[in-house]
Amino acid sequence: MIKYKCSNDKCNIECETSVCPQCGYRAEVLQAKVFWCNECNIPLYDTHCSLCGKEATALTTDIRPVFPEERLLLEVLIGEPFKFMNDSVWNGTGNKYIVNGEKLKYSQDELMQKNPQIVIEELEELKHKNNCEKFNEYIKLFLEANKKRFNQIDTEARNFIKETIEEVERKHKKEDWRMYVSFSGGKDSTVVSDLVVRSLGTIEVSHIFADTTLEFPSTIQYAKRFKLNNPKVPFFFAKNKEKNFYDMCEVVGPPSRIMRWCCIVFKTGALTKRLDVMFKNKKKLLTFYGVRRSESNSRSKYERVSDSPKITKQQVISPIIDWYDFDIWLYILMRNIDFNDAYRLGYSRVGCWCCPNNTKWAQYLSSIYIPEEYKKWRDLLINFAKKIGKPDWEVYVDEGNWKARQGGNGVEIGKNTFIEFKPCATSNHSFNYELNKPITEELFELFKPFGWINKDMGNRRLGQVYIVDKKNHPILILEAKLGDKRLKVTIVKTKVLGAKSLRDVKQKVDAQITKYQMCLGCLACESVCKYDAITIKKSAHENELKGKAFTEYYKINDEKCVRCGQCVNHFDGGCYMRKVLITKRGE
Repeated sequence: MIKYKCSNDKCNIECETSVCPQCGYRAEVLQAKVFWCNECNIPLYDTHCSLCGKEATALTTDIRPVFPEERLLLEVLIGEPFKFMNDSVWNGTGNKYIVNGEKLKYSQDELMQKNPQIVIEELEELKHKNNCEKFNEYIKLFLEANKKRFNQIDTEARNFIKETIEEVERKHKKEDWRMYVSFSGGKDSTVVSDLVVRSLGTIEVSHIFADTTLEFPSTIQYAKRFKLNNPKVPFFFAKNKEKNFYDMCEVVGPPSRIMRWCCIVFKTGALTKRLDVMFKNKKKLLTFYGVRRSESNSRSKYERVSDSPKITKQQVISPIIDWYDFDIWLYILMRNIDFNDAYRLGYSRVGCWCCPNNTKWAQYLSSIYIPEEYKKWRDLLINFAKKIGKPDWEVYVDEGNWKARQGGNGVEIGKNTFIEFKPCATSNHSFNYELNKPITEELFELFKPFGWINKDMGNRRLGQVYIVDKKNHPILILEAKLGDKRLKVTIVKTKVLGAKSLRDVKQKVDAQITKYQMCLGCLACESVCKYDAITIKKSAHENELKGKAFTEYYKINDEKCVRCGQCVNHFDGGCYMRKVLITKRGE
């Protein structure tokens, strides 16, 4: 049972949903409880069992079913195969196993003591003896007892989807917008897909699966199975085929909880490319997303409808934002929907298998179920730890300390975050830069967000290039010779791209120079441009160039660019990878 309380001081009332019926403000979770019926031996949403009528006891804040495959793993880990085969086994908040309404007293660390190779061998030997009869019986009871909750969340979510689309139809011309389901292959997007199709009464809603190249094998299998089983659903794959995750780790270091560059490079960038092809001239994209507030502290602050911070013409619609794991599995099992087999093995989430946000338990599961990939990833982390001078490299890796790393210390390209300049002796508005790579025409391209390039106004002998406004008035004067590393920038106009002072404009100039020095083709700039004005093709690792006719470029289309400055202002320092790689010297 979930109770909410309105965050508006004027109301201060308890609510049934996260929207206050009195003022319409956001209501925060006051308490969340799952109850246990001792008579029927199943978890309940309500305080009384609808099957036997008896009062239930409070057990935990959230719960998910433990499938027979995970139950066998648990039994192998405690050294008692098939001990719980006839019991009602679940997993509660904090990864606590619950058997017949009682929490097992094993800690995660205790369960992870067994050598993964031994676990693999025992599972292989025992799996053919495993049985799901009792599991199915308890699931049937669980569904019957919680019908009321299913009907409540199902009706509310479908009404929300219908109302959201109706509002968009009232406000926008049909030819200006499109919608799609962001299909990750996880349980949440599986539910959202089913809800959207049922709500809108059509299967012709596009689904896009962003293959990050770091998916569980079962995720790829499920995505292909979904497409095969739903032939009339327009289903598309988005994948960055140019870059390799392990090569990128060599260049910028492994991602961390703070610096998840992998999401931009292998998900957002690839998705942007796919969206450009599918919906190139659309002004608005509605994305149905499977995000939920109960997943993390950061997501608890999300709104149900919001503008995407990464793909700027995209609006994110989150129909199940208030659902708990209890609700997700109630829906999947009640609707008898196919789902990713990784959940049967004990994974509670199935994003990228090596994500720094994964728990130690998820890492342990990977050492059992995908041992070759696990070893390859661990070897990379150990080599990185040695490279940056960690004396206790095995502890650094196995205890997960790599997940907390910040900045580009020890990474060669981190040096490119620094901008070397000297103020001009004759003008406070001029700055002399020493770049770390020779100047090409691409440098001037990066200044198009400030205005229009004019090469006729300047002194050609000095290599002057003017950046002008619509009336041909100078904004910046760039002085550089192709092939040289010296650049002089004179700021003529200070009110540009939202700047209010000379210092502000210089910071924006620095941002574009940084971009020129260190662009790795992460596609973040391309993603934030809602006018499709930017196209990028850049290599980060030498392997991207092998055997390919590869022409690098960063192009800004003059006709499409509206000089909004979003590509300059959106990220700290103007460049997403600078944000990832900045070190103390560069702060």
